[in-house]
Amino acid sequence: QVQFVESGGGLVQPGGSLRLSCAASISRFSIYTMGWYRQAPGKQLDLVASITRNGNTNYVDSVKGRFTISRDSAKNTMYLQMNDLKPEDTAVYYCHTNPPTSSIWGQGTQVTVSL
Repeated sequence: QVQFVESGGGLVQPGGSLRLSCAASISRFSIYTMGWYRQAPGKQLDLVASITRNGNTNYVDSVKGRFTISRDSAKNTMYLQMNDLKPEDTAVYYCHTNPPTSSIWGQGTQVTVSL
């Protein structure tokens, strides 16, 4: 059964950093393009970063230069290093395949950027 467990969120001041982790229980994790998604209050779920099986990365413009996605396929784990955080980064962050291959999502991890 596909399962994703996100962790590492928290409350941080503007300009601060957080590192999110995603533990993925998915068969053949290494072959999938994976993504970090986020959903701000009252807004839709958006893809913010993705990484292919070969390590090629892609980012939405608003996080380019600040966020770095990485993966450790030997551990079925993915990461999102977030630097220079801004209030508009406040959201619940989720991981999943890109595009999502199932309707099962994890609980997400809350990131709040505020003074």
